[in-house]
Amino acid sequence: MTAAQKYLDNLRALPTMPEVARQLMRSFDDENASLGQLSTLISKDAALAAKVLRLANSARYRPANDVATLTDASTVLGLDTLRDLALAACIVGAFPQAQGLDRARFWRHSLATAGYAKLLGRWLQIDSEVAYLAGLMLRTGQVLIAMSEPALVADEEAHVTEAGCRLSLEINRFGCTHSDVTAELARQWRFPPVLVQAFADASEPLAARRFCLLAAVLRMAEVLADAQELGTAPLAALEAAVPELLEHLHIDRPWLRDKLVEAGDVTDGMSAMLSH
Repeated sequence: MTAAQKYLDNLRALPTMPEVARQLMRSFDDENASLGQLSTLISKDAALAAKVLRLANSARYRPANDVATLTDASTVLGLDTLRDLALAACIVGAFPQAQGLDRARFWRHSLATAGYAKLLGRWLQIDSEVAYLAGLMLRTGQVLIAMSEPALVADEEAHVTEAGCRLSLEINRFGCTHSDVTAELARQWRFPPVLVQAFADASEPLAARRFCLLAAVLRMAEVLADAQELGTAPLAALEAAVPELLEHLHIDRPWLRDKLVEAGDVTDGMSAMLSH
């Protein structure tokens, strides 16, 4: 048994993948997926539908009139944002509160990671919706670790003072990283192999036997989310934490700096709603 598998075996019951989320994932590969289909799917979950309506009525989207139905909300949000919000709400709801982690801060960071993963995926020409889901899921393994080791996880988080340092802290404390545990959970949830492999390789993308671009995107997205949380310059954080990865991908620094400035707040105003 690996160190990562131990944290799943320690649980009385694993979190379960919401069926709505599974159906939303299937829509990634459906070129005919429509706003109407997604609205119908979301409407089957009353709590999820309520969160979508709250977002559609938020100041960020500034609707001219109150949005009263999911059909109206889908028009305000658009297909990608509607699906991203619904996926985020599903995933957040699947995981319990864990001692040792500040729930609001944790999901704010996960949403930022998802947003950066989506942007990086688009820029590097991989499926940006898959990248979003992977970024959202990346740290969920830490919730499972915290359910067994709350004091150690709390201490770990207190020592995250530099972007990208969480992984080395985890190796020293637990013998594995949160992304290793997420990979094991993804196997249990029967995620596509490409996602399982991306989680497994996200700690050290360049050490993988076969380079996985999605794993590289996840590593960079998490560093950027750390930088946002810590208030440090995003490009400087990447250059300090993953310089070899930037070189391997041949990313032009001025281009990336401009892109990151354009990106702004990638949490899309969703974190306050989804953290409760």
